[in-house]
Amino acid sequence: MYSFMGGGLFCAWVGTILLVVATATDHWMQYRLSGSFAHQGLWRYCLGSKCYLQTDSIGEALGQGLGHAWGPSPHRSGSKGHLFCRWKTLWLREGRGQAQAYWNATRAFMILSSLCATSGIIMGILALAQQPSFARLSRPFSAGIMFFASTFFVLLALAIYTGVTVSFLGRRFGDWRFSWSYIVGWVALLMTFFAGIFYMCAYRMHECRRLSTPR
Repeated sequence: MYSFMGGGLFCAWVGTILLVVATATDHWMQYRLSGSFAHQGLWRYCLGSKCYLQTDSIGEALGQGLGHAWGPSPHRSGSKGHLFCRWKTLWLREGRGQAQAYWNATRAFMILSSLCATSGIIMGILALAQQPSFARLSRPFSAGIMFFASTFFVLLALAIYTGVTVSFLGRRFGDWRFSWSYIVGWVALLMTFFAGIFYMCAYRMHECRRLSTPR
């Protein structure tokens, strides 16, 4: 039983770290636009060496939001003017409400997944340390449920991001691909899933021992 919980705790730690890394980094998608390299995450998008908040380009449908996001006027930037106009057109076509819902849903599910994984780790440590609290609640079972909940939330986040990227963003950029932050999210999904499996196995083993022990 303890070997299962130890393996589950290891997978949970790795999965939680990967969830935080995937949520915080800016390499979910990368592409080329008018010969320039760009990439984006859940919070920012980057053109070359400069990064801007996602809300700077989608928070305002017109006017200062896009203006501040793209910095200097395209008339002053010479060759960057065409790039500015093309990006502005793409984001305006996307629409404010649709874009806000897309980003907010993906962010929210990733954060919920990280919180569930963290809660599962706490319960898993209590189960491994044989703390007397939660006497009426099976600690390995509760930890397994939290890890499965984390897996479910990150799966929803990745499904939303994949669907919107393929159906909307992918059609607007000829040379694009998912990047390493997106892949890290899928690896985190596998790690939290296996953590849940390990703790469920520990719970079943504990129940079998408890039922077989004569009273």
